[in-house]
Amino acid sequence: MERKEFLKRGFSVLGFAAIAPLISCSDSSVDPTGTSSETGTTTGTTNGTCTATASETEGPFPTKSPSGLVTNDITSDRTGNKLTVKIIIQNKNNSCAALASAFVDIWHCDAAGNYSEYGGTGMQSTNYQSVHFLRGRQTTDANGLVTFTSIYPGWYSGRAPHIHVHVYNASGKSLLVTQIAFPEDVSKVVYAQGVYATHGQADTTNARDNVFGDGVSTEMSTITGSVSAGFELNHTIVVTA
Repeated sequence: MERKEFLKRGFSVLGFAAIAPLISCSDSSVDPTGTSSETGTTTGTTNGTCTATASETEGPFPTKSPSGLVTNDITSDRTGNKLTVKIIIQNKNNSCAALASAFVDIWHCDAAGNYSEYGGTGMQSTNYQSVHFLRGRQTTDANGLVTFTSIYPGWYSGRAPHIHVHVYNASGKSLLVTQIAFPEDVSKVVYAQGVYATHGQADTTNARDNVFGDGVSTEMSTITGSVSAGFELNHTIVVTA
């Protein structure tokens, strides 16, 4: 099955279960970007002073053995604009307090739109089954924070740029599978230069994305930085623990 057809038919067709725990010379810069201007509803729910982050599909390329990828630098041999990813996990059931000692797994595609651990099929022709780039796990600190070093994700047909996230509690219970969205003005700057330029601009906006199409109010990241200095992503994820 081609990846684009998979996206049209919906991720449920493959029946993926939740996985148990086990650079450039441009001076282009980006101003801080926060909430999305798009409208729509999400599956996030409100309780007290915070809203639970929307749950989303793991997609067709989840990390196969996340407990074996405990690292903060997930770049491996992939090239692209540096991206520091800072994610804070909060507990909706504890007045939005920081959730310490939670496992946070992230994964995303490279500048050309390919994922590690998969390939050689219609979903992804390039075979990367034996490598694990752009995947990693960290444990939240007392402030609920995890930090990863990566590259700015690329895109593939039918999807807007995104990062996948799976959060577990300290006992390994799955709390949330979600995705992080990117401000389109930032992505346009990135995709116009460097290793991204050959692939060009994303063919799908957040509003037309089949995952984000119902709104990204709880999934939109804040991006600061520049092509020359690198970017920093900040995002808060609210779970029910």
